[in-house]
Amino acid sequence: MELSRAALAIGCAMVLAMTSPAARAADYPAPKPGDWIAGDFKFHTGETMPELRLHYITIGEPTGQPVLVLHGSGGSSASLLTPTFAGELFGAGQPLDAAKYYIIIPDGLGHGQSSKPSDAMKTAFPRYDYADMVDAQYRLVREGLGIKHLRLVIGNSMGGMHTWLWGVKYPDFMDVLVPMASQPTAMAARNWMLRRMMIETIRNDPDYNEGRYTTQPRMMKYAISAYRFASAGGTLAYQMQAPTAAQADKLVDDQLALPVTADANDYIYQWEASHDYDAAAEMEKIQATLLAINAADDERNPPETGVTDAAIQRIRNGRLYLVPASTETRGHLTTGNAKFYASQLRELLQTAPQRTM
Repeated sequence: MELSRAALAIGCAMVLAMTSPAARAADYPAPKPGDWIAGDFKFHTGETMPELRLHYITIGEPTGQPVLVLHGSGGSSASLLTPTFAGELFGAGQPLDAAKYYIIIPDGLGHGQSSKPSDAMKTAFPRYDYADMVDAQYRLVREGLGIKHLRLVIGNSMGGMHTWLWGVKYPDFMDVLVPMASQPTAMAARNWMLRRMMIETIRNDPDYNEGRYTTQPRMMKYAISAYRFASAGGTLAYQMQAPTAAQADKLVDDQLALPVTADANDYIYQWEASHDYDAAAEMEKIQATLLAINAADDERNPPETGVTDAAIQRIRNGRLYLVPASTETRGHLTTGNAKFYASQLRELLQTAPQRTM
């Protein structure tokens, strides 16, 4: 679980460090791990892998209403099991109470314990994109777990973009869609420019050696840290936490001191996978009830562009909930804390029509 540890170290540590004291995790059933092999998996490039390993965890019993939960870039199923996310959603009486729902959290293709470049193939691993990742999730749910219909697909950041793609690729497969910290439009503008600079910094480190490195590139931690400070954390939060140069230096020093145990090839693949993402052209295909949840201070998905609002106008039953910016929100990281939208999610699941398959 090397990448899971990396996600927890360089991702969750920052989220938890920058949020208000975490709520005490509610009790929910122990996660059950599983693995499934997708045979002859075809990528958008035309390449095929005879066996694609897909790791996942489930919480609750298969008799419950099935819910698919999708993690962000560089994360894994393990990275969602935090007090501020799982602890606010999966416990008794909470919006995704595991006594009622069958919660499925896969490790995305290229992430966690699913097949990825660092397993052996390195840069010979097929170049995957978000459409490939969603197709792998669909095959896991449909073929691997035998589920014919989902009550809900909910995802955060990259998982939010995957949720948009689920809505247009498999429109009759779920009742409810909740894409978070994302927008359906093309990966572009500052979001892609910063991603591209992070990737190029790692790739152009002499240590990288065209992906044939023996130790992880030394510049990797600086590239990751720069991207995180530039694109997540919240303007008001940073001003509150670092009003002086000394305090700002402390935040930087603390971030740089965190161990980076992610593999460079895995990391580059994970972020490059977003390059051709664009679900916006097919918004009219979405049949599910959709609630997009974004933060008003999300640095990667700034609401002032209006692109998400325009896309949602084309959805039959879609709306946007924008978490107001405050000293408690954390920009792009805000939706990692379910307290900001738990009541909206609960109401949505109580009122959204349910289809039986």
